[in-house]
Amino acid sequence: MMTSTNDPPMRAKPGDRLVVRGHHQGEPQRDGEILKVLGEDGAPPYLVRWEDGHESEVFPGSDIFVQHFESE
Repeated sequence: MMTSTNDPPMRAKPGDRLVVRGHHQGEPQRDGEILKVLGEDGAPPYLVRWEDGHESEVFPGSDIFVQHFESE
């Protein structure tokens, strides 16, 4: 599968949410808090804490997007 060169690169910062879309109808999406950006300039991979409390290093695919939050 080819990816479009027009797609903007994924960028995130600690505190943003990483959201994984459900793969099948009726399957809920999952999300977790980005704890640390391991790539350069906000690029993946990310260290994420999921809803159940476990943490993992994530290399996002096409079914994942970043939800940004404004810092206060």
